[in-house]
Amino acid sequence: MLNVNDQEYHISSTICFVTATVCLTTIGHGSVVGFPAILLPQLKDPDSSLILSKEEGSWIASVTAISQLLGSFTTPPIMGRLGRKVAHFVVIASILLGWTVILLAKSMEAMVVGRIIHGMSFGLMLPLRSVLLGEYTSPKNRGAFLTTISVAQAFGILLVHLVGSLVSWQKTILILIAFPLASLLMTCYTPESPSWLAARGRYEECRKVFRWLRGDGEEEELEEMIRARCESTSAPISNCKDLMVLLKKKEFYKPIVIMIHTYLMGEFSGGALMSCYSTTVITLLAGPEVDAHVWMIALDTQRNISNAIAVFVVHKVKRRTMFMATGGLCIASNIAIACYVYARVLA
Repeated sequence: MLNVNDQEYHISSTICFVTATVCLTTIGHGSVVGFPAILLPQLKDPDSSLILSKEEGSWIASVTAISQLLGSFTTPPIMGRLGRKVAHFVVIASILLGWTVILLAKSMEAMVVGRIIHGMSFGLMLPLRSVLLGEYTSPKNRGAFLTTISVAQAFGILLVHLVGSLVSWQKTILILIAFPLASLLMTCYTPESPSWLAARGRYEECRKVFRWLRGDGEEEELEEMIRARCESTSAPISNCKDLMVLLKKKEFYKPIVIMIHTYLMGEFSGGALMSCYSTTVITLLAGPEVDAHVWMIALDTQRNISNAIAVFVVHKVKRRTMFMATGGLCIASNIAIACYVYARVLA
């Protein structure tokens, strides 16, 4: 029988283990997002083995967004029918396959195929990573653990930009593959989600995994989860009327509206653009005399520091306050950049 201190240590270590597994995969996807920023300049080099046109460069950078959408719609059936763990294996396997295709590519078409596979993998992981951490972790610390997803993705972008500034894109891939490989190994030792086990009627196994993850201190949430799963199974959505009732519920549409707004705000703030075209944008804004790679690493470092701070701030500040503050910063920064660019054009 474990004493209180040993039990708390066991709970902390298991939660950190499953969180690290998800974060290693997310680091791999962060590397996928930032990879074009170091790949495209190297492919434009006259000594490059592959000849790159502007149109082909644009496809390499943007094609992931198309396949990402398809991947996001593919995730629910996979993790619903086969389980969260199997879905995670599919994500990791597609990352490794994408890197292998790009590494062995002898033509731009093959490289685009590799990027399509990466987009699918990223799309599969977007809903899955939040589901995994949401179902594995305790509500007391769930906000902080979910914030580590942003930290991991930002670190992956920083890592690929840093390594790619020092070595060739082929060697960069060989280094980056280590993260999904580590995640693959760790996933073998992570349990299935208690929520999915409850949905499948495997209640005893659900209780065993839940207590392994969180100990015996959250029995009320465990029984409430099992009860909710039983009710959802006994009252499925069978017609359009039931679907319309669900769509009109505030707890259904309000989170979706907020998330769409948040993602749009992030996209309009240039997050994806700077990840893919950071050296090009910095050169156009600051001039060819600046070292774009140094500024790229500096901006990535600043992003990582901000994300790391958010992990601790999320415990101290209300979500609404944090959302309004970060939204205001996005608006202010967009206005400042627009004014700067407009002033340069007039000058």
